[in-house]
Amino acid sequence: MLSFENVSKRFVRRLDAIERLARRLGAGVSEHTVHAVDRVSFEVAKGEVVGLVGESGCGKSTVGRLACGLHEPTDGRVRFEGSKRAIQMIFQDPFASLNPRMRVQEIVGEAPRVHGLVDAKGADDYVAGLLRQVGLDPAMRSRYPHQFSGGQRARIGIARALAVQPAFLVCDEAVAALDVSIQAQVLNLFMDLRERLGLTYLFISHDLGVVRHLSDRVVVMYLGRVVESAPAAELYATPNHPYTQALLAEVPRLDRRGRDYAPIRGEIPSPLAPPPGCHFHPRCPHATARCREAAPELKQIANGRLSACHLNG
Repeated sequence: MLSFENVSKRFVRRLDAIERLARRLGAGVSEHTVHAVDRVSFEVAKGEVVGLVGESGCGKSTVGRLACGLHEPTDGRVRFEGSKRAIQMIFQDPFASLNPRMRVQEIVGEAPRVHGLVDAKGADDYVAGLLRQVGLDPAMRSRYPHQFSGGQRARIGIARALAVQPAFLVCDEAVAALDVSIQAQVLNLFMDLRERLGLTYLFISHDLGVVRHLSDRVVVMYLGRVVESAPAAELYATPNHPYTQALLAEVPRLDRRGRDYAPIRGEIPSPLAPPPGCHFHPRCPHATARCREAAPELKQIANGRLSACHLNG
């Protein structure tokens, strides 16, 4: 349903008046370019749940916004089979993404009225049905967002996304702001909706434990690039890329009790000035001179498995 074809996205911060003046006077001031997404390619098939993982700042959220059309790619092409309405996004912060001046009835019911899915007379019953679908009492539809808990607001966000009858949901850290017990409830809701409505998901998260139990396939990003893609069970069992190996080595597990936590060495480089060659080479224990000079291509290493590492030959 969704395909990214060598997609790049760069954000340029223009100089303000003071900075332009300083540059005219000889100061070494220049525009800043953030390389948020760099030649990303992957696909999401109908009915599939693809997990998109990586550290903060790797470009995951930008990929989600490109998928929904909230950003236009600088280079490459994003293709989606279906209307713009058929793909919806669920945002990370369930409070900031809801208008505090609107009641739930308006928040959930506005889009289907605009798109002609329901008329004014049927809007009330339509919203009530959506709230039941996500596990909320329809009697609460006259309340404002601040009158709900975090888990309830997350469900309102899901109901709003479902209101226009989409086929594809982009979930951007949709459970990150919730405590663990509520996370489990919302994740179960996502899986139930997938079965009942035949939904397809791009599930963006930094939580590898959540992604493992939710996804059919996992795409791993580092500093704007895809470094590995594989079926979830295979990636967790035998990670190929050194970055994936380092991430999975620190996922909490019961059989590792008493083990000291050791983060990946070094700091993630700035997307304002990504390192040459393989972006991961400054932090990789296996880096060679080739890694510092040439960017590895994302290529097939086994059936259904892709990796971007010079160690694969």
